[in-house]
Amino acid sequence: MSISILRMPASSAGGENSPIAPAKLISGQPMQETHNMFTNNAENFFCGVWRSEEGKWNIEYSEDEFCYMISGEAIICSEDGTCETVKAGDAFAIPAGFKGTWESIGHAQKFYAIYEASE
Repeated sequence: MSISILRMPASSAGGENSPIAPAKLISGQPMQETHNMFTNNAENFFCGVWRSEEGKWNIEYSEDEFCYMISGEAIICSEDGTCETVKAGDAFAIPAGFKGTWESIGHAQKFYAIYEASE
């Protein structure tokens, strides 16, 4: 059996569109698109492309996520008020247990790789 690499084009289409859950929403009415391109056999590692429209919402991570911003800009603030601005070309990680807000400034797009540890 041969195992091949999987390319993930930033311009990928065919993602799942959904609004940000009303209970999390702070401002705007952003739609998001998630195009998951890979899930491992254990179903605890995922990667693909995510896009969102302008808006701000609460986030709470049970998983570890690595991100690479393809385009746009976002402001990520932790519960203690510390904020980081990320923009196209930036790579960053959000650890499991992080709570705060995500604010997309205009349209934002990122590659993501998510690992969800077993309980």
